[in-house]
Amino acid sequence: MKHLQLFVLIILIISCKGQNSKLMEHKYTNALINETSPYLLQHAHNPVNWNAWNEKTLETAKSEDKLMLISVGYAACHWCHVMEHESFEDSLVAQVMNKNFVNIKIDREERPDIDQVYMSAVQLMTGHGGWPLNVVALPDGRPVWGGTYFKKEQWMSVLEQISTLYSEKPEKLHEYADKLEQGIKALDVVELNTDEPVFEEEFVENAVENWSKQFDNNFGGMNRAPKFMMPNNYHFLLRYAYQTNNKELQDYVNLTLTKMAYGGVFDQIGGGFSRYSVDAKWHVPHFEKMLYDNGQLASLYADAYLITKNELYKNVVTETLEYIQREMTTKNGAFYSSLDADSNTPEGKLEEGAFYVWTKEELKTILKEDFDLFSDYYNVNSFGFWEHDNYVLIRNKSDKEFFEKNNISQKEFEERISIWKSKLFEARNTREKPRLDDKTLTSWNAIMLKGYVDAYRVFGDDSYLASAEKNANFILNNQLKEDGGLYHNYKNGVSTINGYLEDYANTIDAFIALYENSLDEKWLTSARDLSNYTLDHFYDDTSKMFFFTSNDDDALVSRSIEYRDNVIPASNSIMAKNLFKLSHYFDNEHFSKTAMTMLNNVKPEMQEYPSGYSNWFDLMLNYTNPYYEVAIVGKEAKQKISDLNKNYIPNKLIVGSTSENNLPLLENRYNPNETFIYVCVNKACKLPVSEVSQALKLLKE
Repeated sequence: MKHLQLFVLIILIISCKGQNSKLMEHKYTNALINETSPYLLQHAHNPVNWNAWNEKTLETAKSEDKLMLISVGYAACHWCHVMEHESFEDSLVAQVMNKNFVNIKIDREERPDIDQVYMSAVQLMTGHGGWPLNVVALPDGRPVWGGTYFKKEQWMSVLEQISTLYSEKPEKLHEYADKLEQGIKALDVVELNTDEPVFEEEFVENAVENWSKQFDNNFGGMNRAPKFMMPNNYHFLLRYAYQTNNKELQDYVNLTLTKMAYGGVFDQIGGGFSRYSVDAKWHVPHFEKMLYDNGQLASLYADAYLITKNELYKNVVTETLEYIQREMTTKNGAFYSSLDADSNTPEGKLEEGAFYVWTKEELKTILKEDFDLFSDYYNVNSFGFWEHDNYVLIRNKSDKEFFEKNNISQKEFEERISIWKSKLFEARNTREKPRLDDKTLTSWNAIMLKGYVDAYRVFGDDSYLASAEKNANFILNNQLKEDGGLYHNYKNGVSTINGYLEDYANTIDAFIALYENSLDEKWLTSARDLSNYTLDHFYDDTSKMFFFTSNDDDALVSRSIEYRDNVIPASNSIMAKNLFKLSHYFDNEHFSKTAMTMLNNVKPEMQEYPSGYSNWFDLMLNYTNPYYEVAIVGKEAKQKISDLNKNYIPNKLIVGSTSENNLPLLENRYNPNETFIYVCVNKACKLPVSEVSQALKLLKE
């Protein structure tokens, strides 16, 4: 890519000089006013002539032979708001953009397919990515330049230089676009691995050993900042540590979960997690709260509680789900997407974290004589100081250490904590709240649904199951298309975007979990039907993997295969685990072979960068260790499942019925006079037992 240097040079030579201009008093309105995405609507009154990504906009770029300026962000993105204020609200910037480009705004959460393509392009060009994501593309959509956040003067200068280049030497941009297109298409190519599938414990052990060199053994997480929670990484490590009885790894995972729960990244007053911390000790978060983080972390902390019985973990789940119920749940059981990082200060200035931080004077006024004790517990000192006289609450002691140090009883301590939180919660609610992104996404809803199911499985709270079932019914009633597929989004009663693989994978995963805990077979058959739909519309016969987009969707620069795990596991890794489980439920050899082939395809990359393949490693453990099919049949099946679930058994699936049933694992096993538990491995079952304690012994043999 010899012209890459040209574009790097453009950025380096940009002058920081520029004319000052003020946003005109006139209220602008552009085409985004007709959209439903809160992020797009935030830009509907910019002087930039923004358009949504649609057929009409793309045709305009071609017919006018204009470059496309594609700007991607999301509602909770702090730096997206900064760039909007500095550049997109500026009339002189708008003049440059409107004259030379067809300007397109993208909500990355609504259109992850477009985001993936142009993020790949920017990462190839610059070596890094992020949001806001800004790309210049030819009229046919192929990218030729891109980056993330730019100051106003930089932005104007770059756009003017690219416009000049396209006007005077368009062939250079076309030549570069050809090469970049090939690079993008090569990024997500998955070769069919024709080697025989062999999955061994030593392979996983070596990967974890390599991975452990990056562990932070002081504060948990990886040994760097910023720190993302990466729930799936710790779900896998928790399982692996438990199944191998690796005490050192168990300690590391528990250190990480404890420090995350102690940190400012967890909202100590209102519950719920922010997206990540900017420092190494999980202290100061990037304050946006995302639905997908909180769904996954509810699942993770529930499982961690099941192993440790650590009350801290239970409290985290309880407070997180209280936050979700209070702030992020609609009347029809759907979940909103996120809360913004920014909110207004009392002076009306939009600032990151304004809703969540405290000054020492505020705390003294609210807590009065309890301030000293509170400040010791939550570190209103140099350890908890952030900036501008503000503190972000953070703990560094266990409750037991604290009340013993301060010579107070546990009962008195717990009463004080409750009073402190109540007072601060009440005081905080007088502040202006962060903006809510009130769109609903099927994939994220399914992740949160699974969080509720896992919390119910561990804690047995019926309200958790009710929330899960209400959301699952919302998905079936509102997000299911006439042809049996899924929609991706929902807002104001309308779904407009065809579902992506992430929607199917996460929904199938959640429905399987819901079946295992409710024994309502409609969730299992729905999971199977959605899986068959993905095989018809997303499956790649060449690689035996799944495309991110359906074969019904319009073509982009590249049709990607998402297989590397990130903050949310890759849709392909979730799909492989789904097919693995469903193959057992329905005795489906094609599902079984597909799951194994997918894992084998990814295996050559897994050891080099294990944290990017943790969900694949979790699937691999299903092959390296015995995987149990636990069939519970009889009138007391639900109670026995509840009792069984009080134990951490990650290498099992549950199938059950309180009556006659024709599922392969249940057929001809019902006895009206007794409830039996069958423990099986690969269709070979041990003699049935009637007590959960007996079944647990069989599961440990």
